[in-house]
Amino acid sequence: MEYTSGAASWRKVIRRAVIALLPRRPRQRRPGWSIGVPLIAAAAGLLFTTTATTAGGTALREDRRPQLTQLIEDRREQVATSELRAARLRGEVEDETATLADSDGPIRDQRDRAAASRQAAGFTALSGSGVVVELDDAPRRPEQGLPEGASNDDLVVHQQDVQAVVNALWAGGAEAMSIMNVRVLATSAVRCVGNTLLLHGRVYSPPFKIVAIGDPAALQQALAASEGVRVFKGVVNDLHLGYRETVSTVTVPAFEDSTALRAAKVPR
Repeated sequence: MEYTSGAASWRKVIRRAVIALLPRRPRQRRPGWSIGVPLIAAAAGLLFTTTATTAGGTALREDRRPQLTQLIEDRREQVATSELRAARLRGEVEDETATLADSDGPIRDQRDRAAASRQAAGFTALSGSGVVVELDDAPRRPEQGLPEGASNDDLVVHQQDVQAVVNALWAGGAEAMSIMNVRVLATSAVRCVGNTLLLHGRVYSPPFKIVAIGDPAALQQALAASEGVRVFKGVVNDLHLGYRETVSTVTVPAFEDSTALRAAKVPR
C-alpha cells in the first residue's frame, strides 16, 4: 500500500471525481468486416481441406480421358484373354466328349444329335448369296455447322436404326446373320451406348456392317418394307448419314459366344 500526503491524496480524489462526472464518449462499434474476415478465412480453410481430400494428391481439373482410354483397353485385353481361355476349355470338353462317345453308346447318340443341330443353331460358318447393309454416322464438319433443325444426336446411328435393319432381314427370311463379323442369332441383343454398338459384351464403332445370307430379292424387299429403315434412309441425304445396301456372295462366321441357357419358357 502506498501512503501519500493529505494534499496529494485529495488532489487524486478530486481528479477522479471530475473524470467520473465528465460525459463518456460512446464506445465505437467494431466494423462488420472485422467479424466477417475470420468467418471467410475459416470457410476458405474448409474448402481447401475438402479439395485436397477429394483430389487425393491429383489435379481436380486434370484431363482423365487418357486414363479412361487405358481402362477400356485393359478391359478389352481381359475380354480377349477370357475368350481364349473359354475356347480352350470348349476344345477340352469336345475332346473329352469324343473320347467318351467311343465307348459309351448314349453319349455317342446325344453327341450325334447335337452335331446334327449345330448348323441350325448357328454353330457352324455358312457361305452363300445374301445382302450386306452398312450404316454410318455423318462426317464431322465443324466448319459447315449443323443442318437446319438438326442436332448432334441426329447425326449418329442409333440402336433403333440397327435393330430396324436386323429385324427386317430376319423377316425377309435370313438364314444366318452377322454384325461386325460376329455371328448373331434371333435371340442376340443389339444395344447401343452413345454412338457405339454393344454386342455380346464387346464394343464396336461405326460404320456398322450387317451381313445376312438368304434370297437377296426377299431380303431387299423386306428392307424396303420396313418403316424404321425407310425413316433412316429418308434423312440420309439431308443429314449426310451413311447407308449402303449391296448384294453379293457372303460368309457368316460360326457363333462363338456362351451357350449357357439363362431363361426358358415352355411353348404353348
